Amino acid sequence: MAWVVLVVSGVLESVWAIALGRSQGFTRLTPSVIFGVALVLSMAGLAYSLKSIPVGTGYAVWVGIGAVGTAVAGMVFLGESANVLRILSLLLVVAGVIGLKVFH
Repeated sequence: MAWVVLVVSGVLESVWAIALGRSQGFTRLTPSVIFGVALVLSMAGLAYSLKSIPVGTGYAVWVGIGAVGTAVAGMVFLGESANVLRILSLLLVVAGVIGLKVFH
C-alpha cells in the first residue's frame, strides 16, 4: 500500500508544480488553491509512505515521479520542447527510479 500511496503522491507533486507555475505568483485563485491542496496531499502521502519505505528510496522515487511527470506534462500540454535528448534524459530518470524500487 505504501508504494501505491508514494506513486500517487509523486503524481500530486507534478500537479502542484504545474499549478504553482500557473498561479502567476499566487495571483490567480484557482491554480493557487490547486497548488495548496495538491501540496498538502502530496506531502502527507510521502510522509505516510516513509513509515515503511526507506527515506532515501522513497524520496528519490517521489521526486523522480514528480520531475518526469512535470516535464512530460510541460511537453504535452504546455508546448515545451520535446527533443530526443530531453526524452532520453527523462528515460534515464525513470530507469533510476525503477532501479531504486527493484534493488530496494
